[in-house]
Amino acid sequence: MVSGGAKGRTQITIVGLGFIGGSIGLALRRSAREMQIVGHDREHSRGRQARGMGAIDHAEWNLIRACEGADIVVLALPPEGLRDTLQALSADVKPRCLVTDTATVKGAVVRWAEELLPPQVPFVGGDPIVQSPGQGLDGARADLFQDRLYCLTPAANVPPGAVQRAAELVRLLGAEPYFLDADEHDGLRAAVEHVPLLLTALLLREVARCPAPQEMRRLTGQLLRHATTLMSRETSTYCALCLTNSSAISHWSRTMRDGLGELEQLLEARDEEGLAALFEEALRVKDAERGRELPGPSLWRQCFGIGR
Repeated sequence: MVSGGAKGRTQITIVGLGFIGGSIGLALRRSAREMQIVGHDREHSRGRQARGMGAIDHAEWNLIRACEGADIVVLALPPEGLRDTLQALSADVKPRCLVTDTATVKGAVVRWAEELLPPQVPFVGGDPIVQSPGQGLDGARADLFQDRLYCLTPAANVPPGAVQRAAELVRLLGAEPYFLDADEHDGLRAAVEHVPLLLTALLLREVARCPAPQEMRRLTGQLLRHATTLMSRETSTYCALCLTNSSAISHWSRTMRDGLGELEQLLEARDEEGLAALFEEALRVKDAERGRELPGPSLWRQCFGIGR
């Protein structure tokens, strides 16, 4: 995959041993490649747990010592912790060490890396498209990335060899690399994850504020339960996602507001044909999703003006 250190073995350091970080370690171990996997987490108990479950070979409590000999550093952290971590390790990672991350926002993270990392340390943004039920390290599993898309968002000045190494790492996890521009990525993720997250929060709030909340809870069906599933209980992570990707989220929020206005007009006019057309279009989108007919980035730009 990459050339190793002095002992000939590749060292991969995972910073952040939660659900994603632990799953990365387990997936790398399953690949049976010769490598040394070092883990770091502010919660020391997670390091011990990750080692006990076989996700890492060694837990290092000091961030600098964990990263200074690494060939690859994976920052499996929420966005609110990334800038400070990049700054903390910037002077101590060795030249040509590949640094990557797993956050669902990419534009700001790529810019932080360009600002803080030395030129000889390449950064390729990463975002695995997986289900994250908020189970923490206890829920980590080796097959989490198998046959899933894994977005890679290299900056323009990153050497091709570093991009190739990032793609090889993704394939070792069992995933499929999917390359796109960082800001374009954020526009897409705003639509399919960040705005739904905010709509979930709004829906839960309004349901709780209704005149008969207990009766409404008794009538709650599976559709509402599924629609209002949140990833975790960390409000700081949700706030960081929204504020870091605020421009793209605002774009999609306006789009949704316009759509709700159209829906109100259909209902007030009792327009059965218009409502049927709405559901038929939604079902076509759902059928395309099942068939993995993913639009290319240029089509997303054309349709939604993302990244302009």
